[in-house]
Amino acid sequence: MKIENTPLEDVFVLIPRIHSDARGFLMESYRKDVLKRELGLDLEFVQDIHSRSVKNTLRGLHFQWDPLMGKLMRVTVGNAFLIAVDIRKDSPTLGQWFGLETSAENHKQVWAPAGFARGFCALTEVVEVQYKCTGTYNPACESGLRWDDPEIGIQWPVAKPLLSDKDRNAQTLAQWLLRPESEYFKL
Repeated sequence: MKIENTPLEDVFVLIPRIHSDARGFLMESYRKDVLKRELGLDLEFVQDIHSRSVKNTLRGLHFQWDPLMGKLMRVTVGNAFLIAVDIRKDSPTLGQWFGLETSAENHKQVWAPAGFARGFCALTEVVEVQYKCTGTYNPACESGLRWDDPEIGIQWPVAKPLLSDKDRNAQTLAQWLLRPESEYFKL
């Protein structure tokens, strides 16, 4: 597995080695020992989530504070633009984002630990994204940021996204940082 750094500390792009022939391909999408050896990450994934979206769907920017949840995201059908936004209060990259177009063909994955809001937009007619999560979903302790928050300034590759009401009405980063729950994400 090849591991690439991003401009955001603790966010990485993982590129698995692909073994392909006329029958198809085989790859390791995750190896605990490699991530521990290469990055010092001793991850325990406790939940897998599988999402299917139509073209121009934008999901996010989501995060959870109890339990803390890191996500390893990958596209298994189609193409998507994956995003991670730093929401850690003391971070020198607070409010900065990293985005990457990934696909079922290039197999690139994005790891972002707790303290990052994550999201994606679907770039092809059908997109399936799978997440390996370090915490189980808890709707009482989750929130989100506006996809179009000008303070963050994400350059989404879709002009008119399809949004849920929850994502359309999400708070700004400035509003989130005033909430007491934001203290969960300090360095």
